[in-house]
Amino acid sequence: MAQKAAKQQAARNTAILKRIHLFSLLVNALFLLLRSLLFRSSSTRATFILWILLSIPGFAIEFWFEKIGRPASGAIGEVKNSGQDLEAKGLTEYMFDVLYWSWGTTILASLFGDRAWWMWAAIPLYSVWLAYSTFGSVRQGMAGLSGQGVEGETPNGATSNRQRKLEKKGGQKVQYR
Repeated sequence: MAQKAAKQQAARNTAILKRIHLFSLLVNALFLLLRSLLFRSSSTRATFILWILLSIPGFAIEFWFEKIGRPASGAIGEVKNSGQDLEAKGLTEYMFDVLYWSWGTTILASLFGDRAWWMWAAIPLYSVWLAYSTFGSVRQGMAGLSGQGVEGETPNGATSNRQRKLEKKGGQKVQYR
């Protein structure tokens, strides 16, 4: 019973890794098939060089997920290491976003040609927006901790029932620093 959570985590990670590898194989095989057979006249050497160069980040992320998420089992089937949670928020979630975007770009490039590779420019823009929004929310949280809010109000703008009743009776008004 003690390793139930570890076994569940290992099963989830194994399923996620299997899905990632299968979809990556499918997307890249689709690119090679479409560009080599169907759209052969518009495929150049640069097409395949772009595909290799712009697929490297996706392959690196896939390798990283394999390294940190693959569960390790013992000889008799017990879970030695369940791997890190591949459904975690934060950096893992961002890396999945980049992976999905790279797959989408590869699919569009296989269908519409080399101009679709320009969609890769959205990843650095997304990174800048994500960093700005994260920094902005941290800054607002720090401002609330240091007492830089509106005077006379609680940090979240609401007062408790007890405080309202005391103020209604004419009792002391609660002030916050």
